[in-house]
Amino acid sequence: VQLQASGGGLVQAGGSLTLSCGISGRTSSTFAVAWFRQAPGKERERLAAISWIDGNTDYSNSVKGRFAISRDDAKNTVDLQMNSLKPEDTAVYYCAARRGTAVFGSYAYWGQGTLVTVSS
Repeated sequence: VQLQASGGGLVQAGGSLTLSCGISGRTSSTFAVAWFRQAPGKERERLAAISWIDGNTDYSNSVKGRFAISRDDAKNTVDLQMNSLKPEDTAVYYCAARRGTAVFGSYAYWGQGTLVTVSS
């Protein structure tokens, strides 16, 4: 499974941005995709995850209500819609995938990161 993250950039506080994760090489629908981020000097944080087969989602408390994860089966993409962005959302964002239907657990497949910078 290969993943390609895109859509990062510079945005003002309060603005919105949509990240997209392109997925290739998958052979079944029993997998989950998650978005993570890592800011300088901080641990990697899982933000949102979605189970491909049933659309079940999970969000971290830090982004619940502001971010939305979705999948597009036809395009083989998983998007992260980010609203009401704050300077503390500045980080490198990664998408990752794991086999199985559960959104929890370790993620074995990772894309390259895309930088999101939120200016105050």
